[in-house]
This record gives sequence, structure tokens and C-alpha cells, in this order.
Amino acid sequence: MSMPSRTSTLTALTVAALAAGTVLTAPAVGAAPKAAAPKFLSASQLPPHATSSWTAGPATDGFPEELGLCVSTEGVSAYDYRHREFRTDLDTSAVQLTVVTGTAAQAKALAKHYDDLIRTCADRIEESSPDVEAEGRDYGKLPVEEGARVRGLHTETSWGATDIALLSVGRDGRTVTVVKWGQMGDFGNAPVSAFKKTTTTAVTKLY
Repeated sequence: MSMPSRTSTLTALTVAALAAGTVLTAPAVGAAPKAAAPKFLSASQLPPHATSSWTAGPATDGFPEELGLCVSTEGVSAYDYRHREFRTDLDTSAVQLTVVTGTAAQAKALAKHYDDLIRTCADRIEESSPDVEAEGRDYGKLPVEEGARVRGLHTETSWGATDIALLSVGRDGRTVTVVKWGQMGDFGNAPVSAFKKTTTTAVTKLY
């Protein structure tokens, strides 16, 4: 039986995902002071694909839809969001988000908020989508700048579509970055060690 594409599956799950509650409060002063924009990963810094090279899109303002399954802007102040998308010729894709907040304390709270959303994502998916089984895994912390954490998420639908994603949240000062890698498959297909290296590079490269 043919299997739905990873994109269509995640799109359907994103629409069905429950909204997270408001947990952060930031001053109503407005955007953070202007400073050097954080840098993004390059295509060569993504986990290597066995049969296809990565292509990087441009750095773009705004919050990426690709993170909407687990992470969103719900309950979060209007910070400076930018993102960059990555593709292969096959079913594997990735995205990096950078968020510049006003202070290191705000960034610390935001990083925890995002990590909490990723940690609870599997439960929220199952609650909102009875025909989807989801499992999350914690791959631990990384000692880079103010810290980073890597987690995995596997989803399988009742019609047989199975997807695996690796997500990480890291922080450098008042800037937070979220990286997501995903493709069709399960935990056995997840390049955890390579993704940890990618996450370390992403946080180190911000400034």
C-alpha cells in the first residue's frame, strides 16, 4: 500500500495539535535592541544524507510552519523570529529557527518553554489525534554556550505513515535557536550523533 508523504502527515498533525498555554511574560517595551543578527547553519553542517546532498534556502523573517507540530508562538511575545529551511532530493528536510529576545533571562525562559513543548509533544499529538501513535525520547543535554538539549519524536498513523524527527533547543546569551531534522522512518533511522554535532554547531555559530 502506498504511504502518504511525510509532509502531508506532519501538515495534518500540525493542524490538529493542541495549543500550548501561556507560560511566558515579557515586558511590553517592544522588540529587542538592534544587534548583529545571529548566523545560521549551512547545508554542509546538517547530518549527512546517504544518497542526496542538502540544499539551504535563504534566511527568512518569521516563524517556520515546519515547527508548528510541536513548537509555536502561542503565549510568546513578538520577538525577532528568523528561520532557514533545508531540503534534500528525497524525503528528508530540516529547519533552523533563531529568536532574539530582550534579555538573557527572557531567552532562558523561552528555551525552557520550547523544550517543554517538545518534551510533551507526543502526548499532545495523541490527545488531539486518536489515529496517531507518538513517542518522544530524550537524548540529553549538550555542553555548548548556555546549553542545548536534543529530543526525538516518532509518529505512526493508523494508515501506516511513519515519521521520525529530531529536535533541539539551544541558547547563547539572549538568543535561542531551535533545529529540527525529519524524514520518513523510525528511531532506528535517526542520526542522533550527527544531529548532536549539528546542534552544537548551530549554537556555537550564532555569534
